[in-house]
Amino acid sequence: MIGSWRFIEGARKGGMAVALVALAGCTALTGTNVAVNRTGDNPAPAVEPQAGSDEEAIGAREHPRIIAAFGGVYSDRQAEIMIARIVSRLLAAADQPNAQFQVTILDSPEVNAFALPGGYIYVTRGILALASDTSELAAVLAHEIAHVTLRHARARTDRNRTTAIVDRVITAVFGGDASTDAAASRSRMSMAAFNQNQELEADREGIEIAGKAGYDPHAAARFLGVMGRFAAFSAGSDTGAGFLSSHPSTPDRIQKAADTARRIFGAPGVGETDRKGYMDGIGGLTFGDSPSQGSIVGRQFIHPGARFTFTVPQGYTLQTSQNAVVGVAGDGEAVRFDSTSVPAGQSLTDYLKSGWIAGLKAETVKAESHNGIEMATGLAETDQWHFRVSVARLDGSVYRFIFAAKSDSRRFAQGAEQTLASFRRTTSADLSGIRKVALRIVTARPGDTADTLARQMAGLARGPELFYIINNLYPGDPVTPGQDYKMVVLQ
Repeated sequence: MIGSWRFIEGARKGGMAVALVALAGCTALTGTNVAVNRTGDNPAPAVEPQAGSDEEAIGAREHPRIIAAFGGVYSDRQAEIMIARIVSRLLAAADQPNAQFQVTILDSPEVNAFALPGGYIYVTRGILALASDTSELAAVLAHEIAHVTLRHARARTDRNRTTAIVDRVITAVFGGDASTDAAASRSRMSMAAFNQNQELEADREGIEIAGKAGYDPHAAARFLGVMGRFAAFSAGSDTGAGFLSSHPSTPDRIQKAADTARRIFGAPGVGETDRKGYMDGIGGLTFGDSPSQGSIVGRQFIHPGARFTFTVPQGYTLQTSQNAVVGVAGDGEAVRFDSTSVPAGQSLTDYLKSGWIAGLKAETVKAESHNGIEMATGLAETDQWHFRVSVARLDGSVYRFIFAAKSDSRRFAQGAEQTLASFRRTTSADLSGIRKVALRIVTARPGDTADTLARQMAGLARGPELFYIINNLYPGDPVTPGQDYKMVVLQ
């Protein structure tokens, strides 16, 4: 959902930073000793809290900000129960049977998993969609548990002290609110990232924990390979960011994981994989962008929750990212759409002139209205770009369009004007056009191959290629009759 998208113009001309801040409530589903977060803000105690509770305080403070930065909490009862059971087994194997962790499923298509100090562990629905059996998810969770139990968070305490510096930069340079800014939360995560030795140590420890818990210890190497393929598939898009950039699946790392599993537990073929149980747990999982955060239907963007829609000009291709809706035209033009918080008493023309975008020509700012919606527009120019900036206030929220082009042609101006004029409330006809993209589990039949199954996804852009990756298959591979495989389908 859209909570508050903040567009922040940097001190340098053309420097842009965009952050998404969403709102979420919270309850908790409690397993034996694992809380699976269902809506977002109920902190769990740290694993064996240490003196001073520094780590617990950091985790509790950052937890709601992480929820906001990654689009909110994804609620799926089957997946929640599955994760709670896996984590309980892993904690027992890690000699932490009484430890308390909070595991949150984030409503993000990113392939990402990470831990915060204080026993907070996060997995995205994107990583759930990429894994193919319980042992692969257990490998991810065991890796994050290992970071916590190995006290890696304490080892990076000095870097966590840079949080105050990050906050000051966000506030002073970009003009943002560091207490709610999602960019600040992501900056803190980056600055507090584990180093390479810590990652490899967590790999080794996680493999041992997963193996002791009875899961296939070779799943870690297998899943690292799948993540590497998905990273290559997603190159150039937001989808493959996060875990894939901070946990690179290099051949050396994959080999080290395989060697560790073989050294401790022997050759592949040991341990539980529970492919069937895992597939049952992720059937129907939303894939890609969440409809609750807006949907693209051709050149139209529809947000059912906030009840608005707009259409970009012919020639533009729309896509959503973690932070905005972006449209790109082949001739070097682009539009970015986001939202922000503006005081109810502040006029939109005054907001446009408030300094959030560099190069604004104040004399061009004017108030206008389309479809009964209050708006304001203006022009901005930097050394290399021309901008047409528009803001609209609907139901107390303010939304922004930033059109950019190398030259301010009449056609470019008309496209910006047409888009702004198309911004309106949704109708039932708009909402009926929204299609959910989700995982469907199919069972292979005699005579099926990877290729025949992949062709069932031919209706999606790069669908067959995606099928091979999410099922860890290659063209020409056989499939096992009676075994389940993942399909990405429109519902």
